[in-house]
Amino acid sequence: MNNRPSEARSYNMSQIKSKNTKPEIQVRKFLFSHGFRYRINDKRYPGRPDLVLPKYRICIFVNGCFWHVHEGCKYFVWPKNNREFWYEKLMANAKRDRENYQALSDLGWSVIVIWECELREPYCNDTFEKLIGKLGKIKLMD
Repeated sequence: MNNRPSEARSYNMSQIKSKNTKPEIQVRKFLFSHGFRYRINDKRYPGRPDLVLPKYRICIFVNGCFWHVHEGCKYFVWPKNNREFWYEKLMANAKRDRENYQALSDLGWSVIVIWECELREPYCNDTFEKLIGKLGKIKLMD
């Protein structure tokens, strides 16, 4: 049971950001330091990707494990309170994500999804190496 007063819970929920999150900024800094230039949250594309690299036709989504239902992740746990509400909300988020990825793919864009947990230690370096590998393969295709 949640012991927080509704005012405190409301405040906590209001502090959750959808843009400029720490994981997004971490990925941005990495890409910029490796010479990649990008657009942020470009409204012209389905799902408003966190990062768009127009030169390479790549969209990158940096997803939070909870909000985007990262199945099998130790950081994703179904809430115990108000289960029906959270199930519907989170499953709708996941469905919308899949639809956006497909729409981008249909438009000829490559989609890369980076999960919040992949940016934690000790996985961070491996994640960035994989990202550079994916970007390098796409870069060579041009």
